[in-house]
Amino acid sequence: MKIVQILPEMNAGGVELCTLELASLLVEMGHESLVISNGGRLVQALKHAGSRHILMPVHRKSPISLGQVIPLRKRLIEEKPDILHIHSRVPGWIAWLAWRSMNPTTRPALVSTMHGFYSVNAYSAIMAKGERVIAVSASIRDHVLKCYPRVLAETIRVVSHGIDPEAYRPDYHPPGDWLDRWSSDFPHLAGKFLLLLPGRITRLKGHQDFFNLVSALRKEGLDVHGLVAGDTHESKRAYLDELHAFAGNLGVADDITFLGHRSDIRDVMAASDLVCSLSQQPESFGRTALEAMALGKPVIGYDCGGVGELLTRLFPLGRVPMGDAPGLVEAATAIIADRPKPSPVGPPYTLRSMGEATFAVYRELSR
Repeated sequence: MKIVQILPEMNAGGVELCTLELASLLVEMGHESLVISNGGRLVQALKHAGSRHILMPVHRKSPISLGQVIPLRKRLIEEKPDILHIHSRVPGWIAWLAWRSMNPTTRPALVSTMHGFYSVNAYSAIMAKGERVIAVSASIRDHVLKCYPRVLAETIRVVSHGIDPEAYRPDYHPPGDWLDRWSSDFPHLAGKFLLLLPGRITRLKGHQDFFNLVSALRKEGLDVHGLVAGDTHESKRAYLDELHAFAGNLGVADDITFLGHRSDIRDVMAASDLVCSLSQQPESFGRTALEAMALGKPVIGYDCGGVGELLTRLFPLGRVPMGDAPGLVEAATAIIADRPKPSPVGPPYTLRSMGEATFAVYRELSR
């Protein structure tokens, strides 16, 4: 089969990474993979894995993007793909308008993936217009059924994101030279029980809840240290300053280390003792939580959305009701005392199972 995926750009991000992984799996399974986007840093990796990339400006959140409908329609007629798979709203509208004007007997089947809890409006409705709608978790499936009542339940398929079990496994250890640099860069972490909060510096990630947790554990006499790993966009500099001040007012400024952006987050997770997922809104899936548990690391997180689903299945001890500060302290204290491990991560949370499940959706629609 020939599959075309379309998304705004191929830069770092969950949707981009999912597209890259799916494209690589399709090539590995013997299919032809094309990706249409405005380009980005992951294009080289995409091509290296055997996919073709078609550069088109389908990323702008502007009516001017509708000028790409006719060029895309022409390209689809030339390429004759079996499947057109949309991953985002702006390119989704471009793709749907191009697809709708094609011959129904020869046009590709249309698949859309709901990657998030999009705002409910006419703009977001495009993500529910596929002949099959892939939801990345049961929570997203329920969101689609509740917010888009015209979507038939039988057209929705839940396909979880997956991880590479060879890269993320319980016996993984960072390389020796990495550990040497880590010890040299952060000597004050030696002997501490390390709590990690990964994610961009935004209010949604729950940094203040994390700092309150570290403070409470320190007051109980536990020798813990908090790590914050995540990039800070220029627009979020004021919030980063606010976080430093908040930590200072709590008296934990010396017990929190801001690591900034880390391209080695797998090693950072492997060097940590407990990973936290404290998003202030339900997450659609919770990839970082899954990666941490695949590394054998306990995770505590709010019991909602995709993270709640993952914890229910792999590490129930880590589930805490949204905003329950005493519950966070109780769960963390129990983990520090007993050092439990999550259940092994297998299907449906592997790359292979993700690829096979997605291709099964394609096969349902094959012309």
